[in-house]
Amino acid sequence: MTNATNNNPLSPQAGYGTQYAQYGNGGYGVVGGEEELGRPFAPFMGVGSEGGHGGSQDGRNSPGLSNNPLYRNSAAGAMAVGYGECPFFVAIPPHLPRSQSSAALSMRAPFLSPASRPTSSVWAPPSVPYAYPPGSASSSALHGQYGFGGGSAYGGSQYGHGAYSSYADITAQLRKAKPVMPSSRLPQKMTDEEKPWTQLKDGRERAGWWLTLLGMFAGVAGAAVLCYFSYVSVDVLRDSDLCQVFSEDWSNGLDLNKTWYPDSQLGGFGNGEFQITSTNSKNLYVQNNQLYIMPTLTSDDIGESEIFNGGTYEVSGCTTSNATACKATSSNKTGAVINPVMSSRISTQNSYSIKYGRVEVVAKIPQGDWLWPAIWMLPVNNTYGPWPLSGEIDILEARGNPPSYGAQGTDFVRAALNYGVLDSLQTNIYGWWQDKRTAFSEDFHTYAIEWTDSWMRLYVDSRIDAMVNLKMQGKGGKSFFDRGNYPSVAHNGSNTEVVIENIWATGGPSAPFDQEFYLIIDLAAGGTSGWFPDNVGDKPWYDGSATAMREFAEAQSTWYATWPSDADDRAFRIDSVKMWKLGAC
Repeated sequence: MTNATNNNPLSPQAGYGTQYAQYGNGGYGVVGGEEELGRPFAPFMGVGSEGGHGGSQDGRNSPGLSNNPLYRNSAAGAMAVGYGECPFFVAIPPHLPRSQSSAALSMRAPFLSPASRPTSSVWAPPSVPYAYPPGSASSSALHGQYGFGGGSAYGGSQYGHGAYSSYADITAQLRKAKPVMPSSRLPQKMTDEEKPWTQLKDGRERAGWWLTLLGMFAGVAGAAVLCYFSYVSVDVLRDSDLCQVFSEDWSNGLDLNKTWYPDSQLGGFGNGEFQITSTNSKNLYVQNNQLYIMPTLTSDDIGESEIFNGGTYEVSGCTTSNATACKATSSNKTGAVINPVMSSRISTQNSYSIKYGRVEVVAKIPQGDWLWPAIWMLPVNNTYGPWPLSGEIDILEARGNPPSYGAQGTDFVRAALNYGVLDSLQTNIYGWWQDKRTAFSEDFHTYAIEWTDSWMRLYVDSRIDAMVNLKMQGKGGKSFFDRGNYPSVAHNGSNTEVVIENIWATGGPSAPFDQEFYLIIDLAAGGTSGWFPDNVGDKPWYDGSATAMREFAEAQSTWYATWPSDADDRAFRIDSVKMWKLGAC
């Protein structure tokens, strides 16, 4: 490479090789030419004089020579052969230490395997303030500008004096930081005179601001008015509006003479139910101040074979004048069977009733397939005719089947209003409530009705959980007759057509629910009314079958297995009953 005069203070000076920094354990090796990057020197390359450099035979601090035999016999040591013998560090081709005389492979010491390194320490780059010291300048240029004092090959004045007094000055020159970009921030706050646009008043902007403010106030006011009217529009019966007429907590036992009246028969109560109702102490009793209506098997009393053939059962204390509902005989020939389940039914028909007011019953529904608990009300006098003409109020109806049952099991409870102008022409207004976390059979709940001449609410536990909530007069002043959407003519159980008339026209807007109603509590099993839909939940009978009860009885081993053995879970348990009438006492 041809040397030329160069006045750049960072350019190498002619005649000088690369110098080694005396400060820190690291530096750069000699170069073969003035613009070549020298071989790096690391601390592990030897333990010698100051700066971590090994000594040479001529007394210089050569970076490549070490007295460590492991290092001298390595490829890195072989690369250093000849460097220490040249006073100006002219590069001599290195040799590998093969039998102390073989040519050395040209490679840098940091890339040797740990076993080939002269010391056991792990090599790390020298601690310098920059990533690649000494920058873009060559090592010969850098050290050529460094002024040394002393008599060694690295610091003697025989190599001349540099333009910088320290190595740090050189690196500072090489690694100057980027100049700070000029700031766009205003040096000081602008005056109003410097912002003339702020003096201009836009009428539309001011109008928009006021309109926004007024809109916010209007929205708040509108929401308040809406909340107020929503609150006052909720129909509520306050305690001050009511007079309590009946309270039952069973603390004095079960009074079947003056308070509760049993309904004992086996006729199915118009629903084709499969149970016999009686006052048997196994089916109706008080325990722990609670009324238990307990379903049992009739076969436990008369034997299973008697249920299907050759058996006869007569209800003790039958309460109906219908003789066929007081006695049953089983026969394989006719398909007749004796009702396979025993249960009970009681009411306040001859003791307590209300026309408008509130009823609350705290109860726990039973578990078990095809069990049908109910809390409901019927009219005392049937003012408009026999059922369903005078109406029916169902405060609670449920099914004992598990929540997995496809037609609403124990996780549902229902309420309904039932009425009609004919037995074959009925209207049902109903609703339900579901407990998605557990079943209603797991605990006691309050089933209630609030009822006036203008509205009615049927709910469970809270008015918020309303199953039915309606006005006695529908939209446009519709009566219950109008809500039925009845045809002008219909068949009443025969081929003869009859004219449909409003049989409640003589009553008020709430007719037929404008008369005294009494309370009924019962537990049924099965039935053919459709309460348990066909082909749902492995139902073992069909409602339209003439032998539906026999089909149910034949599957006794299946459905009875789902009935809990614990009476607390199988029985329909009533904790308390309360009735209030609307008005002063």
